[in-house]
Amino acid sequence: MQQDSTALVTGGGRGIGQAICVELAQCGADIVIADLNADEMQETVELVEAENGRARALETDVTDLDSVESTVETALEEFGNVEWLVNNAGIAGPTAPCESIDADEWDATLDVNLRGAFYTCRTLLPSMKRQSYGRIVNISSVTGKRPLTQRTPYAAAKMGLIGFTRTLAAEVGDHDINVNAICPGSVDGPRIRRVFEEKAEATGRSYEAVRSDAENQSPRHELVNREDVANTVAFLCSTDADRMTGQDLNVSAGKVMY
Repeated sequence: MQQDSTALVTGGGRGIGQAICVELAQCGADIVIADLNADEMQETVELVEAENGRARALETDVTDLDSVESTVETALEEFGNVEWLVNNAGIAGPTAPCESIDADEWDATLDVNLRGAFYTCRTLLPSMKRQSYGRIVNISSVTGKRPLTQRTPYAAAKMGLIGFTRTLAAEVGDHDINVNAICPGSVDGPRIRRVFEEKAEATGRSYEAVRSDAENQSPRHELVNREDVANTVAFLCSTDADRMTGQDLNVSAGKVMY
């Protein structure tokens, strides 16, 4: 790990984002938590501080450029530099056939899951270029690589995030800035449980049957833990991954193998 690093993690108040914040704090990084929920961010701050880490919670709407710019400005003022950016903020979006999804639902899903990553990168890249160093990790999904029926906005955003990752990596590599994506499978937790509930209702099946289908798509017959994703983020930010950029790494228990 590069010493005295600062990580900015969007959506760091809970779930995968919270696990990433704690893992990076264990690696010795200062943590800037960018999220909308103050109570959840405070919980993450306490978890980071329990690891003897330093954390700063900043209320941030990743779909609002002014909000993102304010967060980045504050982070740079307080920490000097931000070496690691993790674009984790995301929403599941609607579960419905394409023709039943309205434009507002479509826009909201792409705004958080794709535009948010664009805004944070756009805002932070000048600083990373000045310091000639940066590690950017975008949290995509295995849905960025294959269809997911009744989830067209989510699929479009996550596929777009992989294209964004590869293209940005090609643009900024000569500044020693690596850009990679992680593609988790179904990560156990409240959000995926809500997705299973919605899919069960939409298809007239039981929750247990829908969850079992998801588990059995993996040769290990299990979902992914949020710590699995956090560990991979830490690897991509470490010096062990200095020669890795433009990659999309699956963390899916074998659910997707390409």
